[in-house]
Amino acid sequence: MKVDLSVRLGSLQLKNPVLTASGTFGYGTEYGELLDVAALGGIVIKTITPRPRPGNPSPRIWETSGGMLNTIGLANVGVDAFITDKLPALRKIRTAIVVNIAGSTVEEYWEVVEKLDNEKGFDAYEINVSCPNVKDEGMAFGTNPKVTEKIVRGVRERTQRPIIPKLTPNVTSLSEIARACEAAGADALSMINTLVGMSIDVQSRQPRISTVTGGYSGPSIKPVALAKVFEAHKAVSIPLIGIGGISSAADALEFIIAGASAVQVGTATFIDPRTSLYIISGLEEYCENHDLSRISDLVGSIQLD
Repeated sequence: MKVDLSVRLGSLQLKNPVLTASGTFGYGTEYGELLDVAALGGIVIKTITPRPRPGNPSPRIWETSGGMLNTIGLANVGVDAFITDKLPALRKIRTAIVVNIAGSTVEEYWEVVEKLDNEKGFDAYEINVSCPNVKDEGMAFGTNPKVTEKIVRGVRERTQRPIIPKLTPNVTSLSEIARACEAAGADALSMINTLVGMSIDVQSRQPRISTVTGGYSGPSIKPVALAKVFEAHKAVSIPLIGIGGISSAADALEFIIAGASAVQVGTATFIDPRTSLYIISGLEEYCENHDLSRISDLVGSIQLD
């Protein structure tokens, strides 16, 4: 039996439900010698901002027993250099290309879209609303539903491409944020971004990373991410992309059964760059073994009775 692994996220068609997560796959071309990038359902490019960012000082990464801390600080070449230096190579990759965007103010999100939207070579935007708001004492945009809705609505007014806000778990009510995104015209939601974590060197009594706290990702956050996807699936009707600790087909299946239409693989790529391909094969095998002709039939199929 041939299994249909294709999924739709609004108007975005994916050949299979497995994408690579922003910040873990560079600008989309760095892994080309290690795997067939075109076999992926899609690539989410590292965050692009209006101007180049050097990122945070070192040390910026620390491996923990259950995952990884990072404080990269959205280091990137900026939207102008992305258009001239990175986008031409992406046009040659035969899979969905999603550009993650961010800004230090609401208006900077819109600025990136205004510069980028007339260009060819990518299919959708992922909106990183987990960035600190420089006008609001560093509080992440995505913790405020009104600000999140304003960002998303402004992006919606500036593009016909699918837009996918990426939500932070560090909020009281993720459902409220999700509904705000849906009301503003989002086509899908990516969830979740990293948790806040830290680690201390007990000998020196100094933090392991330069900013003291940073983004915590990896296998140990999967139960949190899974619960957030399940929560959002009950709150909104738009598709969800599950993210958080996914390193096997079984992990991906949990997210799909909980309500995600697609998944993103992040930290696991650093361990084995081919992890996403193994997951795609595993999803196909699962469907064959369970007489499922379409992976989309599994979305939200959790049995609660």
